[in-house]
Amino acid sequence: MNPKEAYKYAEKYGPSEETREIACEDPEFAIKYAENVDKCPRDDTREAACKHPIYAYKYAYFIDQEPREDTRKAACKDSEYAYFYARDIDPESREDTKKIACKSPYYAYLYAKDVDKKPHENTRKSACKDPQGAYSYALEIDKHPREDTRKAACKEPIWAYLYAKDVDKGFHEDTWKTIKNTGFEKSYNKFLNQIEKEKII
Repeated sequence: MNPKEAYKYAEKYGPSEETREIACEDPEFAIKYAENVDKCPRDDTREAACKHPIYAYKYAYFIDQEPREDTRKAACKDSEYAYFYARDIDPESREDTKKIACKSPYYAYLYAKDVDKKPHENTRKSACKDPQGAYSYALEIDKHPREDTRKAACKEPIWAYLYAKDVDKGFHEDTWKTIKNTGFEKSYNKFLNQIEKEKII
């Protein structure tokens, strides 16, 4: 009997130590067993789920419906699920989930946006490892320009242009240097001209 078969058997005939043990060989069926057969959390099904970040997160969300050290620790083996755990399960921001989320510029940005809901030196530093992340951080979290986010956005012309347009909302030497002699130069100049026209009006 494999984990799927054990789960299906238990779903039909009820829980048993034997079917649960077999189901727990696969984190996915350990969760299904806990949710649909036991209909409650147990140490053995939780331990099985904690073998993988996604299932640790799912166990905490669907079965425990509360944070625990073991599920959080397992979720924190991956930036994505550290962020999801912090967003959906923990009642507040924590340094451990933030630290792991910050291994990814994208999830660092999302952590700042959805969990901290404010800027933080660590999330900004991580977001700035990616030009798009730096632009998004400046626009949605800092909500004003900074040297570090501008410098990071200027690694690629498109993000330098969008930074100038949406964050600086005007000319800056750094964005101009990045955009000059690229496909975005015409749009940049048009944007600056429009600003000047609006000043006149």
